[in-house]
Amino acid sequence: MRHLLHMASYSSQTNMHARNLAIVWAPNLLRSKDIEATGFNGTAAFMEVRVQSIVVEFILTHVEQLFGDAPLRGTSWPGRGDTW
Repeated sequence: MRHLLHMASYSSQTNMHARNLAIVWAPNLLRSKDIEATGFNGTAAFMEVRVQSIVVEFILTHVEQLFGDAPLRGTSWPGRGDTW
């Protein structure tokens, strides 16, 4: 998520702000087995993807509140050198 937030910081050059990134990435980040299993199409699939993109956009616009300053898994904590 932090990487996507970093990409959104270049939105003035790329026009890929949080909403556009969410639309593109939501189906991959929040894959719905219901859509895949039942073969949703048309309106039902569109509504499912819309909900997914709203959730991803919310996460992107609230990364600091949700994740704080915790390091990414597998990276070292600043000043400690150990990984988690």
